[in-house]
Amino acid sequence: MQALEEALGYQFKNPALLEEALRHSSYANEHRDDGSVSNERLEFLGDSVLGFVTAEFLFREHGSAPEGELTRIRARLVCEESLYEVAQKLGLGRWILLGHGEEAGGGRERPSILADATEAVMAAMYLDGGIEPVSALIHRMLLDGAAEERFVEQRRDYKTALQELVQRTPGRVLRYRLSGESGPDHAKTFTIDVTLGDEVAGTGSGRSKKEAEQNAARAALARLEKEMKGGSH
Repeated sequence: MQALEEALGYQFKNPALLEEALRHSSYANEHRDDGSVSNERLEFLGDSVLGFVTAEFLFREHGSAPEGELTRIRARLVCEESLYEVAQKLGLGRWILLGHGEEAGGGRERPSILADATEAVMAAMYLDGGIEPVSALIHRMLLDGAAEERFVEQRRDYKTALQELVQRTPGRVLRYRLSGESGPDHAKTFTIDVTLGDEVAGTGSGRSKKEAEQNAARAALARLEKEMKGGSH
């Protein structure tokens, strides 16, 4: 556990809290006789701790943004994909306790399991040392300069922006279609084409269909805006 504590930048006074945070329900179910408790309750608390720290950051750093926009950006900053990235940075997968079936099914790399464990670890840190150490971790892993770039990037809803642009020309029909998917069931990558009439205007990929649609819309928007600029000269 020492290597994980070094990655977290925090040494637990009560190591049992960290052990509980890493105990998936599949493991707990197989070790009921030992009195093992899963990390689900800690995950519940961690979600709120993460939400509060992120909300405070956005409130202080982006005072002019309206409530609805702050809510959307917070949701994107603390989504499963973001937490999965944090888990990978921490090397959390190697420490999670899984049941035999989940282990055999690739659970150690499953984004949902890693994201949930990340929230549970945050709760364990909060219970063990208060808000300061977990806030420092969240800022370092999620709310750094890269997150600021993501904030600016994700303020734009590309699907809505593309729809508004297309609606300026009556008769143009915008559609999204799944053109491919790859990878195992627990870590699929989806590819989406966005079409204008019979023409593919943009293509995007992502770990969810929604993410792939946004990336496809972003590609299409960039292309159409470039064409419009070219036509204006």
